[in-house]
Amino acid sequence: MRSSRALSQKIGQVVASMAKPISIEVWNPAGKHRVVSTKSMPGTRWIRLLTDADCRLEICTEKKTILDVEDIQALIGDKCDGVIGQLTEDWGETLFSTLKRAGGTAFSNMAVGYNNVDVNAANKYGIAVGNTPGVLTETTAELAVALTVSASRRVVEADQFMRAGLYDGWLPHLFVGNLLKGQTVGIIGAGRIGSAYARMMVEGFKMNLIYYDLYQSTRLEKYMTAYGEFLKSQGEAPVTWKRASTVEDVLRDADVISLHPILDKTTYHLINKDRLSIMKKEAVLVNASRGPVIDEAALVDHLKANPMFRVGLDVFEDEPYMKPGLAEQKNAVVVPHIASASKWTREGMATLAALNVLGKVKGYPVWPDANKLEPFLDESSAPPVACPSIVNAKLLGLEVSKL
Repeated sequence: MRSSRALSQKIGQVVASMAKPISIEVWNPAGKHRVVSTKSMPGTRWIRLLTDADCRLEICTEKKTILDVEDIQALIGDKCDGVIGQLTEDWGETLFSTLKRAGGTAFSNMAVGYNNVDVNAANKYGIAVGNTPGVLTETTAELAVALTVSASRRVVEADQFMRAGLYDGWLPHLFVGNLLKGQTVGIIGAGRIGSAYARMMVEGFKMNLIYYDLYQSTRLEKYMTAYGEFLKSQGEAPVTWKRASTVEDVLRDADVISLHPILDKTTYHLINKDRLSIMKKEAVLVNASRGPVIDEAALVDHLKANPMFRVGLDVFEDEPYMKPGLAEQKNAVVVPHIASASKWTREGMATLAALNVLGKVKGYPVWPDANKLEPFLDESSAPPVACPSIVNAKLLGLEVSKL
């Protein structure tokens, strides 16, 4: 019953290194390997996995939403084997050099993205960088669908109207929005999340599809063709699909556009003033990918000038801040980066992040396919003896698991 003892050995402490006291919660104080988590994370499985493997786990309990570099340096201290961090933190030269001096070999984001991580700096100091793919696809796609419906049917506006006590009877023009059924949904970036969103919208609302991606999405195209044939067999009009040759083609033709690209130099401000201008006047734009994909200042101007144009945003260009004027736009639905915020997904992310750090600390090989991480998420059995996802494994020359 070692795990129950380890879980019960939780104590509160204050790390006073570097003259900057940081409050922490300690699990398994006598553990051999010191692992730090910069935030408390959902679930307890990740804690159990670390403490069962002889790790002393220290969880930061500071009330600050975002820790600065000095805070994290204080947490790392003089001896630290690995750190579980968050995408809001600046992991670059300073932190990786600090972790290296403390004897650390592993860092993992509790996120699939790692735009906050200077991987070159990690490579310089021999630090493995983990992420948590494979658990966010449906959860993120569902949130994009929720934003689409909320914006299309003006749900947030109507909710605020009711709560303000303004409703005094049904009216023909009260909060008239857009019908989704039979319209065209446009996807920019047809990877796992974009394709999952497309399927949800097509099945849920019988929408036609137009998509743009640098690479052909054969699986999505086959699905659309098969679903169209199924609808015909049921006496319904089939859905149609088209792979666009340019982003502009999607923006011109679609009634709803959902953004799912990676963020790099080619997609920064992908949606700008010029591209907003070619979209339909009553279009709905959704972004649950990366904030800087949209020129947010240009978007605010477009929302002001086009009151029937609507947007649903989960991410922002200067997160956690919004550009001036966005919060006042009634035709914008804004939520605080919650696309992955389902219980199953967030607990899975915590588990994968913990196993990335644990695996490197223990010298385990790297799992061969970061897109197939189900064995690590099965709570009925022990996870594989491997690091689930290390983004710089090749550059560090890490062994690949043969499991």
